[in-house]
Amino acid sequence: MMDIIARGDAEKVHDGEINSQPAWYILHHGVYHPQKPGKIRVVFDCSARFKDTCLNEHLLTGPDLTNTLIGVLCRFRKGQVAIMCDHQFHVAQEDQDYLRFLWWEGGELEARPSVFRMRVHLFGAASSPGCTNFGFKHLAAQGEGEFSQAAARFIQRNFYVDDGLTSVESDTEAIQLVREARDLCKSGKLHLHKFVSNSKQVIASLPTEECVESAADLSLDLGQAKVERALGVQWCVASDTFQFRVTVKKNPFTRRGVLSTVASIFDLLGFVALFILIGKRILHAMCRDKVG
Repeated sequence: MMDIIARGDAEKVHDGEINSQPAWYILHHGVYHPQKPGKIRVVFDCSARFKDTCLNEHLLTGPDLTNTLIGVLCRFRKGQVAIMCDHQFHVAQEDQDYLRFLWWEGGELEARPSVFRMRVHLFGAASSPGCTNFGFKHLAAQGEGEFSQAAARFIQRNFYVDDGLTSVESDTEAIQLVREARDLCKSGKLHLHKFVSNSKQVIASLPTEECVESAADLSLDLGQAKVERALGVQWCVASDTFQFRVTVKKNPFTRRGVLSTVASIFDLLGFVALFILIGKRILHAMCRDKVG
């Protein structure tokens, strides 16, 4: 939470503003990812209900402008040099008070919590994907003629909500694309950051603070190779390959337990379909024989 506040993604609401206008307070909790031990993520619950309503019921989703997941992933695998980055869109100032939350300053849990508000769109808000997708497509259209066609195409076609993934054939082309894409986004006051690439030259061309932590370390010699999540799929950066790590939980020996195990592997492009098919056949046999 302190990182969110330090980055400027959230700000404190001063005492004089607390009762000045309508507002909504969002519940939040921490989540540990099973494949990222020790790393906690803050989740804001925009579906939490109060007096029979929630924030998401009052937000418009807009038209579906999201690029297809399969298309983005396929283009990410096409070239020799892969690039991945992230972004966040800011919320209009007059709407930020609908994204308030409570938190203890400095982690002093015995003190009275202070009121904060988010300045960027939340992952769990119903309107966030529509706002983000429209913003990118509008930005790409505005940049036509002033910026390169490759940069505009990357911004328009190769983002899946907040994650940008693309690939090109050379380091030089990649460095140029990253520079032009950042300039294009900067014209719309949008900040591209958290860059990852399988090319050390591309990472070296960027400021350290704009890359993910340890992005420059692509060594395979010691310890476990650097693995990033690319739209839900594990991407080994150094070898530039997709990997699958299967952790079988102790589910009950029921149809629901078997289904949970089979469905736990996310494989959109069907790389390990032959292996998953074994579990699906077991599930099919259980359903056919009406096993409890």
